[in-house]
Amino acid sequence: MTEKRVFSSRLLSCLIAISMFFLILSCSLLLRIGNNSLVPTSIYNLIVADHVSVDPIDPINPKASSCDPNQAVLKVFMYDLPPEFHFGLLGWTGRTGGTSGLWPNVGNVSEIPRYPGGLNLQHSIEYWLTLDLLASGSLSIVRSCTAVLVHNSTQADIIFVPFFSSLSYNRHSKVDGAETKSANDVLQERLVEYLNGRDEWKRFGGKDHLIMAHHPNSMLIARWKLGSAMFVLADFGRYDKQIANIDKDVIAPYKHVVRTVDVKKSPSFDERPTLVYFQGAIYRKDGGVIRQELFYLLKAEKDVHFTFGSAGGGGIHKASAGMSGSKFCLNIAGDTPSSNRLFDAIVSHCVPVIISDEIELPYEDILDYSKFSIFVPASDACRKGYLMKLLRGVTKEKWTEMWENLKKVAPHFEYQFPSKPGDAVDMIWKMVSRKVKPLHYKAQRKNRFKTSQQFLKSR
Repeated sequence: MTEKRVFSSRLLSCLIAISMFFLILSCSLLLRIGNNSLVPTSIYNLIVADHVSVDPIDPINPKASSCDPNQAVLKVFMYDLPPEFHFGLLGWTGRTGGTSGLWPNVGNVSEIPRYPGGLNLQHSIEYWLTLDLLASGSLSIVRSCTAVLVHNSTQADIIFVPFFSSLSYNRHSKVDGAETKSANDVLQERLVEYLNGRDEWKRFGGKDHLIMAHHPNSMLIARWKLGSAMFVLADFGRYDKQIANIDKDVIAPYKHVVRTVDVKKSPSFDERPTLVYFQGAIYRKDGGVIRQELFYLLKAEKDVHFTFGSAGGGGIHKASAGMSGSKFCLNIAGDTPSSNRLFDAIVSHCVPVIISDEIELPYEDILDYSKFSIFVPASDACRKGYLMKLLRGVTKEKWTEMWENLKKVAPHFEYQFPSKPGDAVDMIWKMVSRKVKPLHYKAQRKNRFKTSQQFLKSR
């Protein structure tokens, strides 16, 4: 009887193990098949890669985790620039003792300077990426292990320049008193001089350097002198194609300023009484004149909210409530092709209607925006009755499908510290990695005969 029980127990365990194997296999196949799937093969591969590369968390100390530089997707060397280029712009005065005095102790959240709120936050990409690199050297911080900091530049895939250029523009672009140059201009000039004197810059002419210039007016002086580097940008609206282009640069999402809607509490189709929502600056120059045209076309529609708005006076709170209560949110070109409004809409689960012919979108090489957004050419949007007919023609079923997809992709647009696999910080590092690989491939081809030439010289 005992032998039978043991045999039955073992048989049951085997059956459970086999069932679990086929369950996991079937889930994997569901992710990979289907032309209508939101997760293309490239995304599937990223998910699998993340699962394999992230070290398991120490079961004894749940906060402990380590990133093996040899397993990371991207190895990053960061210059030790003085604090006035980065956290000093936030009022941080530094720590005493060695090179550690250049950087805050990210292992203690209370010692990390806070980034200013309001619309300043939308271009804070520089802050989150720098914090993430600093955290990669701490065993006490659990984070995504896509990028790790290395201290030997020859071992790095990319050289990171920790200049908070957007913050510098926002806070120090005006000339004070008897000064002839703004503090922002002075910092840019110092940065150019510093980089041009570095062996790392000379090695590839700066092509393997990563410079953050997310605010469209940041780096106005330095961009022309450092244009060989890879830029992290919001769009290409104020850049010459020789300085910035999709082949070498990275488009990063704005940090949204409205609150993120909880997936479990996200209002459904029938719980969103407003059909179309837009609140912001209406009278813009250049490509933004379309906002004015659409305002006059839509302002009389009963189920449309189209009005002027700003961040002040509770504007962000009103926008948050308005977007989460609307089915469609307009993202219309302004002074530049992109705006923070798109990313506010995404985290509000309000289907974005993108009316910006020249816009470049983050992660578009791996994310299919047509699964959760509607693109409308500017010429069509300005035709009387066209836009409202189009949006009223979207069925509840089709809208709900896009709404469900929005809830899935929204985490990719969240900046946070520490970073998590698949969030905005992690996705940006992966974009950088995809840009870096062709660069190193070209460099290696160029160096094919370098060794043989060195042998000849040594004889």
